[in-house]
Amino acid sequence: MQEIVKKIKNEVFKICEIYKTKTTNDDWTHIQKVVNISEHLAEKFNADKEIAVLGAYLHDISNPFEYGTPDDHHIYSAQLAEKMLKEHNYPGERIERVKKCVFHHRGSKIMIKETIEEECVADADAISHFYSIPGLFKVAYSLKSLSEEEGTVWIREKLDNDFCKLSQRAKDLYKDRYNLLISVLFDNE
Repeated sequence: MQEIVKKIKNEVFKICEIYKTKTTNDDWTHIQKVVNISEHLAEKFNADKEIAVLGAYLHDISNPFEYGTPDDHHIYSAQLAEKMLKEHNYPGERIERVKKCVFHHRGSKIMIKETIEEECVADADAISHFYSIPGLFKVAYSLKSLSEEEGTVWIREKLDNDFCKLSQRAKDLYKDRYNLLISVLFDNE
């Protein structure tokens, strides 16, 4: 497991660093959070950790590659994942499993997760926002230029939607963190 994961990690990091110098977008921080959470979930739920971790590293790869459109990044990222893994002679059956993790990670698209590894990556992507509150504030108030009230509503809806998208296993595991965030951020409503 370690060799392919190290190679993909290094490639994704380099791609993200180049993109960051051009745009100031820090995709690497998000990807690394998704990787860490995917790995944790894979261990908890007896999933194939290598598949889940590779899926996590590659789930948003089309963004820093500036390949395709953001709304369809799950499609383009799956294509790039296949290409990158083939370049490392990764087994075809395992490439297909990683591609499915990448393709099915979108919470905003209703897709049936066929494997526990797909579930791990999709859940990790949503859960990563629970660890990225400053980033949510940046999006709401800087990028979207929302008013304080609009931003509060947007952030609350984002967190609520992310929690609702989780598998039941992940909800059970992360409900305390979610409830704490809601309490701290919105208790005065």
